[in-house]
Parts: sequence; structure tokens; C-alpha cells
Amino acid sequence: MFDVKNEKQLAAEAAVGLVKEGMIIGLGSGSTAAFAIEAIGKLVAGGMQLSGIPTSVASEVLAKEAGIPLTTLEENPVVDLTIDGADRFDDRLNLIKGGGGAMLREKIVASCSKRLVIITDAGKYANPLSGFPVPVEVVPFSHHPIALQFEEQGLRPVIRQREGAPFVTDEGNYILDLQIDQIDNPQELERKLDLPGVVGHGLFTGMADELFMGDGNSVQHFTRDPSST
Repeated sequence: MFDVKNEKQLAAEAAVGLVKEGMIIGLGSGSTAAFAIEAIGKLVAGGMQLSGIPTSVASEVLAKEAGIPLTTLEENPVVDLTIDGADRFDDRLNLIKGGGGAMLREKIVASCSKRLVIITDAGKYANPLSGFPVPVEVVPFSHHPIALQFEEQGLRPVIRQREGAPFVTDEGNYILDLQIDQIDNPQELERKLDLPGVVGHGLFTGMADELFMGDGNSVQHFTRDPSST
């Protein structure tokens, strides 16, 4: 068994090698992205000029601790490079994200990015996508009727809990985790999720440009074929 933490760190360091002077960097969320934030902080400490846009309150805290100057999408609506993690990815670099509940901000920053680079350990590969719930962020007012509609579609929603109460995202919303065994057609599933009251979900299709996966003591590099989405 290889060290998952080491795989995450190797992937993060490979992706941070793409960071250049003067860039606006999207700072992902989660345990793997935390390694990237730490590595970017070292670049800043070494004198590199750049600015970061965090994708969650948690990544904002880490970035400040790492000494990374921060900016906003209002100040910089075009992001040069975003480095983020994923909970699962397939051969076409479709992703399931949102295990930490930050997928809405993550997708917004990704959509503003010239280049989205994903970093993972080897355990995140699944083709077709499987082995992880698909999170759907919903406004609290709508969560019950949306859950009923998902149940009717056989999507098996479970409201995410924390300490006996619904988990609340940075945007003040709830999350329904869809217990789907296998996703053969992510694009088709996306269309099923487009209901009033849904503000975002953790399926990222056709968005990732590259992916670095730590694999034992090495790193595998994947690129997306735009014609395959």
C-alpha cells in the first residue's frame, strides 16, 4: 500500500509547477488542494508575485496562513489557472466533486478559469464514475420537494447531516447526496438535476483541462480531449 498523503502531495507539487509570475490562481478546496495552497505559499515566500481566489472559507483561511495575497472575482473575473481536487474522475476527466461541500464556489471559479487542473491520489480514479455520492446544493426552502423528485427518478437522495442537523454550505444552502451506483452518462444526469431550487451540483463535465494523479511514488498526467465530452 502506498501513502495516500504522499500521492496527494506529489500531485499537488506537479500542478504547482505550472504557476507563473503574475498569475491569478484559483485555490481549490479539500485535503489535496491544501497541499497545493501550501506549495503556492512557498512560491510567494520566495518572491513570486501572484494572487489567489479561494473557493471556500476553509481554503481562504489556509491561503492567509500561507501568506498568499488574495483577490476576488469582482476584481479579477478571469482566472489564469485553478488547481483543485476531485472525489472521483473518469477517462474523459469528468469529475465528482463536493465531498467537502464547496462545489458551488469551486465550479464558479473553474468556469472563470483559462485552465482547470485537477490533482488527486490514485484512489480517485473510477471509470465509469462510481463509488462516491453526487452532491446537489439546494436552497433550504426547496429541499424536501426536490428530494421527492429525485426519489421518483431513482436517484436516492440523502440530506447531508452534521452534528444531527442539515449541513449548511458557505452559501447557506443544504446538500442532497445522490447515492448512485454508477454514472454511465454524466451529461444526461446533469440534465436531470436541473430543477427549480437547485443552485449547483458536484458533476463537472467537460471542465477539467488536465489532471495530475499521484500514483505510488510517481505522478501520472492526463489531458482532456475536447472532442470526447
